[in-house]
Parts: sequence; C-alpha cells; structure tokens
Amino acid sequence: MASDSRNNEKQPGFLPIETNWFDRLFISVVIWVALSLLWMRFIEPFGLSVWFAVAISAVLGAYIIWKG
Repeated sequence: MASDSRNNEKQPGFLPIETNWFDRLFISVVIWVALSLLWMRFIEPFGLSVWFAVAISAVLGAYIIWKG
C-alpha cells in the first residue's frame, strides 16, 4: 500500500502546474503531435525528414516525464 500512495504523489518540477507521471506523459504526447504537424508543414518541404521531429520529441518527452 505504501508504494501505491507514493506513485500517486505529485512531484514538484519545472512545469507551472502540479503533475503526476501520467500528466507529464500526456503533455509529452501533445507536444509530439504539435511538433510533428508543424515540422511537416514548415520544415519537411525543405528536405528534412519528420523523423528528426520524432527524435526531438522523444528526447523532450523523456526530459518532461523525468524532470517535469
């Protein structure tokens, strides 16, 4: 039981709201979708693959989940 309550605790981080791990995961997915759409619209026509946006989103998402 103690581990369950510890997993549900809110951790302070750099985000301006209190979040748990699922909130940070959701924020990361939203950022991934937005960055991918912006990348496909503005940067991919210049020849850079959308996989660069996926890599950036994965690194940023991992950081948000870990430190957010």
